Amino acid sequence: MLYNQPALLFLTTIKCPRMQNNNNPTPIEVPEVVVQRLPIYVRVLSQLLDSKVEVISSHQLGELLQMTPAQIRKDLSYFGRFGKQGHGYNIQFLLDELRQILGIDRAWKACLVGLGRLGRAIINYPGFSPEGFEIVAAFDNDVGQYNSRLGTITVQSMEEIARTVKAKDISIGIVAVPSNQAQSVIDTLVENGISGILNYAPIAPFAPANVVMRNIDPVLSLQSMTFYMKGAQ
Repeated sequence: MLYNQPALLFLTTIKCPRMQNNNNPTPIEVPEVVVQRLPIYVRVLSQLLDSKVEVISSHQLGELLQMTPAQIRKDLSYFGRFGKQGHGYNIQFLLDELRQILGIDRAWKACLVGLGRLGRAIINYPGFSPEGFEIVAAFDNDVGQYNSRLGTITVQSMEEIARTVKAKDISIGIVAVPSNQAQSVIDTLVENGISGILNYAPIAPFAPANVVMRNIDPVLSLQSMTFYMKGAQ
């Protein structure tokens, strides 16, 4: 399957409804970089709430995130008004609103493709479920893996993807296969109705515009990190 554009989302924007004074939702363009910052806000606000903090100002939040208060206010303004000048933000209210905006106020079902060392580490990672992401199926093309169990999940063959995705209402695919297999796996997931893909393979995959793609590559992160480190050596 061929697509016109690689699934790289660094400079894209999304449309989001914002409530105006007349309560009619008006679509606005939200920069992708803003969307990527929202989960960081959620994490920090959750930690503050766990510490019994109830209200925080944009200045205090900026100090925690190493951002300017103006940038925080601008980010949040894409989605509405959440605080009063001079009073700060009610943390519980802001956290609830951001979780709804991100769609993490409900559960999401995911499948994993690839049960090598990386895939097994992913499926055993305990951090997905508390945040509403549940891996409910796993697939591999190695016949030696078939019918083996990882916790409550039985490994299935690739031929069972179509039936399982539909039966279990899976919307997210996690790809942990070698780079030479990744595009084929992504194509299969897309063909069977997966609308969000988390890709761990070190490639720049292609996907249609209606599929949301996120690529996890620690080598790229290390390379961008050394840009800042090289002058200090």
